[in-house]
Amino acid sequence: MPAWEEVRSLALELPGVVEQTSYGTPALKVNGKLLARLKEDGETLALRVGFEERHALVGSSPDVFFVTPHYEDYPMVLVRLAAVDLDELRELFEEAWVERAPKRVVAAWEAARS
Repeated sequence: MPAWEEVRSLALELPGVVEQTSYGTPALKVNGKLLARLKEDGETLALRVGFEERHALVGSSPDVFFVTPHYEDYPMVLVRLAAVDLDELRELFEEAWVERAPKRVVAAWEAARS
């Protein structure tokens, strides 16, 4: 089970990601935009994903990913930290970061990875 410190560490590997707060809980943002936040229970992560991706995640792994009525209209998915694979979470963070980070930063990051 990834703890907040592991989640935080993998997100902070991405350029420009900073730890702040959102609704009084730890959050990870890039360019002032929310990527994820730890829910009040300390065991659930609210993570930015597109609606299609969310549908696929919840459909394929409902024991890991879910949505409550509050999040139905937001491009977010809830993640049970006790059940998520850290590599999958890293991939989801990268996708969220690519969508929200400045395009020049994303281009430089992608070029460095090639």
